[in-house]
Amino acid sequence: MKQKNVYMFDNDDDKAIQLFVRLGMPKNLAKTLLYASQVDECKCADVEQGTDMRQPEVSIAMQELRRRGWVKKRDLKKEGKGRPVHIYKTTTDLSAILKAFEQEKLKEVESIKNDISALKNIIQNR
Repeated sequence: MKQKNVYMFDNDDDKAIQLFVRLGMPKNLAKTLLYASQVDECKCADVEQGTDMRQPEVSIAMQELRRRGWVKKRDLKKEGKGRPVHIYKTTTDLSAILKAFEQEKLKEVESIKNDISALKNIIQNR
């Protein structure tokens, strides 16, 4: 049997995940982002074990992180036959990602304010 070192979340990580979720980020995305941002490189299996998520959940979250440009993927070919292993690495540090997330949320707040203002005008002009 092999012994394997796996990174696990601490209390601060759990709090950060909860805050991301309260701000509207899907939980699996928040977990995957936090895990990937704290290691140099990782495989899906590492993320699965460290976040207690299933493989499809990790894959979907990684696709979204790649779509946003926060993570890049490279393939590591195994010896012999078989599919290559995907290795993931964050492209920007977590503070820059948080800044982009903050801007996204501030735009949403501004849009909501505009919608409420427009609704008030419609109701007052009846």
